[in-house]
Amino acid sequence: MKIKDLIKQDAGFQYIVDNMEFMSSAGRRKMLNTEFSNNATELQEEWQRLDRAIAATREYKYKKPYIELRHCLMQLHDLQGTLASLANHTPLNEIELFEIKSLAQLTQIASGAIAEMALSEMLPLPDIKEVFKILDPDNTGIANFYIYDSYDARLAPLRRELQGLQTSGGDPVRISELLAEQNEIQNTVCIGLSDKLTHWTDTLVKAMEQMAYTDYLLSKADLSIRWELTRPEIGETTEYTGLINPRLKEHNEKHKLRYQTIDITLHPGVCLITGANMAGKTVLLKSVGTAQIMAQCGMYIPASKGVVRLMEGIATSIGDDQDEMNGLSSYAAEIIKISNILKECRKSELLVLIDEPARTTNPVEGKALVQAIITILNTMNSTTLITTHYSQLGTDCRRLRVKGFVEDMADVPLNPQNINRFIDYSLTEDQSDNVPQEALRIADILGCDEQLTTLARDNVNREKNL
Repeated sequence: MKIKDLIKQDAGFQYIVDNMEFMSSAGRRKMLNTEFSNNATELQEEWQRLDRAIAATREYKYKKPYIELRHCLMQLHDLQGTLASLANHTPLNEIELFEIKSLAQLTQIASGAIAEMALSEMLPLPDIKEVFKILDPDNTGIANFYIYDSYDARLAPLRRELQGLQTSGGDPVRISELLAEQNEIQNTVCIGLSDKLTHWTDTLVKAMEQMAYTDYLLSKADLSIRWELTRPEIGETTEYTGLINPRLKEHNEKHKLRYQTIDITLHPGVCLITGANMAGKTVLLKSVGTAQIMAQCGMYIPASKGVVRLMEGIATSIGDDQDEMNGLSSYAAEIIKISNILKECRKSELLVLIDEPARTTNPVEGKALVQAIITILNTMNSTTLITTHYSQLGTDCRRLRVKGFVEDMADVPLNPQNINRFIDYSLTEDQSDNVPQEALRIADILGCDEQLTTLARDNVNREKNL
């Protein structure tokens, strides 16, 4: 699976990608076509390249070549179409020949800047000076392209005659003849140049892709510095210290709300997450999923420390999956998705994230379904996080609870606007098979109808006494 597929599934990762600053469309294309990898060697090598790019970016002595390199990348055009024509032996027109000449010049300049930054070993660019010479027969040294007189001996006298006639308002018939002859010669030149450049196709493609990768790598380095991302490690379990959801963190900072990082360790098998409403359980699932994608796409992660167990993919059921166009209810859409997740887990080791399964059906069958999901997933080697509000599930799995409301956490009165300040989002091991019951407390804080909450409490107490 590629990044362009993953951003459709994970809004948090889409936010990451949207905040990457590319110098060229080619760099963005390179990023979108990057594969989600579970190859430890490949990822370690990519993180090492990212390490070196970050270090070079921060070095003051490399400031000048770094700026020059970025300037080159800003001028880079994605020549996939032009290079495909060249590979198919389709004659290039003057605009396409200009694009090739520009790529050749930018590659030379970028290669020099990369060498000054001591990155040539990991960002090698092919030598295509000869391509530039083919397209610059008069040694002008500029990227502009023109069918120079030196390409064909007939061009210089023809153009002199044509210019004289056009200036003096000469015979229009003769002017038309000369224009036609000039076009024919220029087309012949373009065919000849295209034929020469065909032998350089593979090298030009390599230059194009390496320039695109350079842009992608620098954009990752820039994001890592701006957001203080961390290089992950690879292990048998997944463990995050100070895990951040960048999208939520920016939102909270913008609105001057407190943001709390999360520490979590995940082992193969199922882990249940319980906690009150508004306690951040869904955000936790999304944060874990986004960090996993970032790591396995060769990026640094939003945490102060991270160890990642490499997975073959990620499967999620988060949010309301109601499909009105297909006539599916929320429950139907959800249970189909969960069924497909179970099928995939029988074939692959996945990171599975399921948010409150079976919450939209009746509680008796809903609880039975959650028990069945946990039992099945516990027999597999995937790593699974499931949030739930169901108590007394009676299943053998690890349980974590979001600590939730702590009224003495802030020094101001509690109200709906500042409720965030009174929630402890940290996780604690929970041996109980009961889930926190804070719904009525939240309703009180939010100023809900007093009769409603009073009657609800009476009902809860009545159930307890049965």
